[in-house]
Amino acid sequence: MTTARYTHGHHESVLRSHEWRTAENSAAYLLPHLEAGRSLLDVGSGPGTITVDFAQRLAPGPVRGVDASSDVVAKAVALAAERGVDNVEFAVGDAYALEAADASFDVVHAHQVLQHLERPVDALREFGRVAGPDGLVAVRDVDYEGTIWYPLLPALAEWLDLYVRVHRSSSGEPAAGRRLKSWARAAGLRDVASTASVWVFESPEDRAFWGGMWADRVVQSAFADRARAIGADDGQLERISDGWREWADHPDGWLLMPHGEILARGADSGRR
Repeated sequence: MTTARYTHGHHESVLRSHEWRTAENSAAYLLPHLEAGRSLLDVGSGPGTITVDFAQRLAPGPVRGVDASSDVVAKAVALAAERGVDNVEFAVGDAYALEAADASFDVVHAHQVLQHLERPVDALREFGRVAGPDGLVAVRDVDYEGTIWYPLLPALAEWLDLYVRVHRSSSGEPAAGRRLKSWARAAGLRDVASTASVWVFESPEDRAFWGGMWADRVVQSAFADRARAIGADDGQLERISDGWREWADHPDGWLLMPHGEILARGADSGRR
């Protein structure tokens, strides 16, 4: 999958959050539209947790996941084998040039992908080609600029400001969620239905997971290198990391991340 530069890289702290994702917590808007026997292409499938969930629901329908990273693809292959799911395959792929014929999949899905692409409209046009006029394009992306939390720790406000600047300096649009409907219409997709959902982290377990993950990510992953490249110093990164641990330890800790979602049909061939 082609990106400019993936903001986070594939450090363990990044994969920790990716491996947490399931069809239930990250694609609930799509689940009512999945029927056994249908085919699905998952673009940006990462370590495969959502993809394998889809495959179990769609069996015996074929499911294929593609991702830019061969190392992450290998993790997805291992996960499918571990779960004994044999109607799914994984490969390295390009979101702008999918190795699939026109109208060859019933569903083309992408989760947290368009925010990292320089040309999201072109990617959606490609998704629509592979889904065809009768297929379904399903996309979900976070809107970082809508993230809210409590307590109002200054370090987390500093994190969000830095995150948005780092993301835009490396690739794509961190507030992608609010733009999905516009991008889908610009790509010529039809019957665009736009919805929203949220992730909320508030229990002690949730806070330990999410806060601990970001506390590590902000100082250890590729994000840290890219933050330094735009002027952040180690003191700032450590201050943000400590802020995430403070939030995770606070009994009143609460955080919400909004997501935009679209379901759409591919363009009729006569309209291209």
